[in-house]
Amino acid sequence: MSSPIRLRKGLNIKLAGKAEKILFPETAVTRYGVRFADFEGLTAKPVVKDGDRVKAGTTIFYDKSFPEIKYASPVSGVVKEVVRGEKRLLLEVVIEQEGNEKESFGPAVDPLNITREQVKSRMLESGLWPLLRQRPYHIVARSAGVPKAIFISAFDTAPLAPDLDFVMANTHGNHLQTGINALSMLTDGKIHLSFDADGSRVAEVKNLQNVEVHSFSGPHPAGNIGVQIHHIDPVSKGEVVWYIDIQDTVALGRLFATGVYDRERIITLAGQGVLHPKYHRIKPGASVRNILKSNLRDGRMRVISGNILTGKAIGADGSLGFYDNTVSVIPEGDYNEFFGW
Repeated sequence: MSSPIRLRKGLNIKLAGKAEKILFPETAVTRYGVRFADFEGLTAKPVVKDGDRVKAGTTIFYDKSFPEIKYASPVSGVVKEVVRGEKRLLLEVVIEQEGNEKESFGPAVDPLNITREQVKSRMLESGLWPLLRQRPYHIVARSAGVPKAIFISAFDTAPLAPDLDFVMANTHGNHLQTGINALSMLTDGKIHLSFDADGSRVAEVKNLQNVEVHSFSGPHPAGNIGVQIHHIDPVSKGEVVWYIDIQDTVALGRLFATGVYDRERIITLAGQGVLHPKYHRIKPGASVRNILKSNLRDGRMRVISGNILTGKAIGADGSLGFYDNTVSVIPEGDYNEFFGW
């Protein structure tokens, strides 16, 4: 493990409503929405229409510019609507969940025992390839390329972000090492894993194989993947690196260990507008209506998928973003204070 990296510049924004370390069981959700805007630079081509039945892992659209990159349904059910906006702009694919059927993408396999192309093929066919993003440009990784390195961040310093030590301690299945093994097949360089130097799972992280471990401390943005890349292995002209969320690394490992698409994740519902801020087990794309039910304070509240700095306002009926680990709820602030200029 490399020497600890200490950041001195930055700021921890302290907000009311940080989530207690209490995990709710998976919330019953029937409406799921996969938003096209979650993917920078995507030119989407839907392959489903209203009324089609899908399974978890069924392709629902692909990228016209890179047709090998497919995007999958998070659950089984019926496509209720392919939502379009002005000028027929694609906005969202809405799925009504029914049952728990999952597409199979082959038997369990150790990624270290197959070729790079076979690892890529399973990720592309399953719809899990978009978990990998690319720097520069913050876009879905281009499957034809080979990055100089792949980065995983195991902590988050954004306001109201989840404690990823707590999240990983409650994640179903021990698939992190398998996910790291799969990533190691995609690059000739190193896999870099960054964690909080003061975290509770330091010993466990140190025991992982096929990965170089780094510890960070200091204020936000120490948990931002771009900051970690800058301090570990900066991107020079003509170079490309990939990065992935630690929970998505587990989902990737689950694909190779079980052969199915399963992106179950743990998120925080937090913020000043929440009566009982806690952790929830949920799937990306899930409507947040049920976890907000009877849990909002009085007044007009802004519901954000993601953190308050970079997240997107989705409203009380919106869907959890593809990459998000937080639902933040804060007052709108559209009120006046006496002499409050």
